[in-house]
Amino acid sequence: MKRMIALALALLLALCSFAALAEAAETLADGVYNAEFTTDHSMFHVNEAYGNIGTLTVKDGQMTIHVTLVSKNIVNLFPGLAEDAEKEGAALLEPTTDTVNYNDGTTGEVYGFDIPVPVIGEEFDCALLGKKGKWYDHKVMVSNPVPVEAE
Repeated sequence: MKRMIALALALLLALCSFAALAEAAETLADGVYNAEFTTDHSMFHVNEAYGNIGTLTVKDGQMTIHVTLVSKNIVNLFPGLAEDAEKEGAALLEPTTDTVNYNDGTTGEVYGFDIPVPVIGEEFDCALLGKKGKWYDHKVMVSNPVPVEAE
């Protein structure tokens, strides 16, 4: 019995060490990356001109991804749940106005957002506020960061 407990503890320690190593491998150096930004809903996604790619910036261990959306219908985002976004004092993410150059030669203005990224490769909560004034919960994920080549 003692041997089984010792074996179970050794296995648990090995798993914890493996998790710590995996987490360390996900830590990105300061810099700018192209990264995939995916969501759980077809109405909330990166503009088709960018193919699900946003610009991930890492500075002092903090990650933020800029995503250009498809329209101006999403007026605010909140890094968390809708119920928390509605609380007084919630720090809402304000949109930027981004100009998109489409493949057919046309251009358009849409909203973009700078979204804090707590983790790479795992879903996290992001609530959105539409033009009709209703908050919606969504799951988003940032994955596959690739360093942007210095020009």
